[in-house]
Amino acid sequence: MHEPLITNDGIVMGLLAMILGGIFYTSQHRSFAGFYKFVPALLLCYFIPSLLNTWGIVDGDASKVYYFASRYLLPACLVLLTLSLDMKSIIALGPKALIMFLVGTLGIMIGGPIALLIISAVAPEAIGNFGPDQVWRGMTTIAGSWIGGGANQAAMKETFQVGNEIFSAMVTVDIIVANLWMAVLLLMASNAKQIDARTGADVQSIERIKVKVEAFEREHARIPSLNDLMLIIAVGIGAMGIAHWGADYIAPYIGTNFPGLKDFSLDSKFFWLIVIATIIGVSLSFTPASKLERAGASKIGSVFVYILVATIGLHMDITKIADSPIFFVMGIIWMLVHASLMLIVAWFIKAPVFYMAVGSQANVGGAASAPVVAAAFHPSLAPVGVLLAVLGYAVGTYGAYICGLIMQGVAG
Repeated sequence: MHEPLITNDGIVMGLLAMILGGIFYTSQHRSFAGFYKFVPALLLCYFIPSLLNTWGIVDGDASKVYYFASRYLLPACLVLLTLSLDMKSIIALGPKALIMFLVGTLGIMIGGPIALLIISAVAPEAIGNFGPDQVWRGMTTIAGSWIGGGANQAAMKETFQVGNEIFSAMVTVDIIVANLWMAVLLLMASNAKQIDARTGADVQSIERIKVKVEAFEREHARIPSLNDLMLIIAVGIGAMGIAHWGADYIAPYIGTNFPGLKDFSLDSKFFWLIVIATIIGVSLSFTPASKLERAGASKIGSVFVYILVATIGLHMDITKIADSPIFFVMGIIWMLVHASLMLIVAWFIKAPVFYMAVGSQANVGGAASAPVVAAAFHPSLAPVGVLLAVLGYAVGTYGAYICGLIMQGVAG
């Protein structure tokens, strides 16, 4: 293997920062409006860094930037993203919104094992790998991404010790299949009135949400001060430190005293790091610390997520697409199970297509794209997408972990 052109991680971090800055700058520029209409910015955040690895500019496996992002930025961003979890507001959305979100989560949790069963029956040789590059291990990262987001995806990669080769293939499947589904949801958004009229859905709740969200934004939003930003960093990084401290004690204790639990990855420090961070974030959402969201706590968390996404991209080799077309078939089957279950339940309970679309995207796309789908119905509804996506971050690690255990059982 050839020596990469850049081996200094300081330079790598600088490159990633400039790539992310360039993507976000151009995504808001009118000259690139047509381009970003068809190519989501999130896709580029994975894809462009992957070119650095594919072309040998950076060796994603040798670089330590992903380790830094996954061990330090990831726990902090989970805390900051779940800090804004407002259970009262989520409940106020009505039972149909929550039902559609949870049905979406269930669809992903059962869709993975179903897809694995089908592929194992049709092409058993495709899932016959052993060790860290087993297909079921790679699929756990898709489950993490599709229930929560990039943070939960990284959590599954470390928890189930996913090999970089299978991870590279699965990240590609994740991005392409998820964005194809997002395109379908945006198409449905443009025809929402016709769809709701045919299903007889009650859309009055949507109108009430529009009024409530607009009023909340006017009343609570503020420009963050230096004091606000320092408090946000203190909460995020401080919770990360507590999570590390807890993981350092819990994981070895379980490994020594309960060796049987190793099969469930409960002796993994990284697993406990993520669990503790999520618990801290959800707990803080019931305290005055949740008011930091008004100053943009989730935005700081999102910055950490995008840095993490870029470092994940460094592990992706896009040439793997041609090597494993069977994985894309598996990803499409998985998404079809999720989509079919959501459409059936939405029709049965007469849920507005808005709830179905945002509930699905809050799972599959997370906070990065759920607001985009929500805003396609009405700009004032974008925060609703964020609200459900935050719930996805809170349950993503646990849901994906259970899904991973089921797929491990299916794979034998």
